[in-house]
Amino acid sequence: MDGKADSAGGNFRALIFALLALACGHMLSTLLRTIPAVSLDVMAADFRTAPQKLASLTSVYHFAFAASQIPVGAAMDRFGVRPVSLSLLAGTVVGALASGLATGTASFVFGQLLLGVATSGMLMCPMTLAAKQMSAARFGLWSGIILSIGNIGMLLSASPLAFVVEHYGWRAGFWISAGFGVAVALAVFLLVPKQPAEHGDPSSPLSQMAEVLRIGLSRPLRGLIGLALVSLAASLVLRGLWGGPWLMEVKSLGRIEAGNVLGLFTLALIVGPVLMGIVDRSIGHRREVLAATHSFAALLLALAAAGAPNYPLSDLFGVKAVPAQIDAVLFVLMGIAISTQPLLFGMTRQLAGAQNAGKALSAINLAFFLGAALMQSTTGVVATIFGLPAVLLFMAASLIVGVTVFIAYTRPSKS
Repeated sequence: MDGKADSAGGNFRALIFALLALACGHMLSTLLRTIPAVSLDVMAADFRTAPQKLASLTSVYHFAFAASQIPVGAAMDRFGVRPVSLSLLAGTVVGALASGLATGTASFVFGQLLLGVATSGMLMCPMTLAAKQMSAARFGLWSGIILSIGNIGMLLSASPLAFVVEHYGWRAGFWISAGFGVAVALAVFLLVPKQPAEHGDPSSPLSQMAEVLRIGLSRPLRGLIGLALVSLAASLVLRGLWGGPWLMEVKSLGRIEAGNVLGLFTLALIVGPVLMGIVDRSIGHRREVLAATHSFAALLLALAAAGAPNYPLSDLFGVKAVPAQIDAVLFVLMGIAISTQPLLFGMTRQLAGAQNAGKALSAINLAFFLGAALMQSTTGVVATIFGLPAVLLFMAASLIVGVTVFIAYTRPSKS
């Protein structure tokens, strides 16, 4: 029954431990996703290839990750969270070992392909369990907590991983991740209860995949999909791709100084989802909060762009460029504002119901990562032609378009 774990204290405590174990899998996924970025130069030297070529080859991870969202969501609705999670964690350990043992680009790409498929459900496993076992009100808070725990992986992939790579080599990052995967699998085995799929679907896997697409493109979810395509993309692309070049090339910060600013941004992305989950439980009005926070994030990006040399804010204050300390404040505020993805999950849970929770959440997650891939490739072209300030303006405009689509398709019906 929907939300049944809310009614009994003992059952709820067991559910919390299960969610924490599953959320550690999401943390592992976030960590593994960024290992090549931290150690690309030494990996390329090991494989005797150009870093640019290796960087393009690692995109197989993201394509496999996005492509696997639909079958993973269907599998969770068909078989339940526990067996799917354990299978994915086993695949993650194998993929980490394969990547660490790679002797050339072909074997490394194979390892990344395995990891892309295996980690694709690490966020959806705890989200689906929470959606099926918690009330809609409680789900908003806990989806934020799950995202925050997962984002800790971004901190682990910064200075701690750089230290490991520097002292023990890039392969050690994959060995440690494989060991972490074994520990998480053990926790899931012990803490996530055996439960039959509450809403078993006897249809074929292909039919279930088609159903995920149908649910995602249905009118009730269309606005959420529109916002999801730009929401996570803005934070991931700024944090993982353009934040460093912006701070170093446009604001003339050193690598360590830029890393410190991005560290603050990362902390905001960790704290933000929990804060937004609390806001959701306190005031509700998910539609209005989502529209306001994403519009505010767009404004912050536009203000940051306006502080570049020869842009309006710099000219207004008579400086070459607005100081990077202002960018740090803008990035932190944006990190908190953009962290309303838990509310998107919450609205999806409300509109789709418990029966289709896995498929609907997978559709949203697919939109998140497809949007990130599209924005990353598109902003590369924008940066080449128009420069880095235009990248921030493009991201701001994308957020406004997403908000507009969201508002248009989620307008309450007049009845």
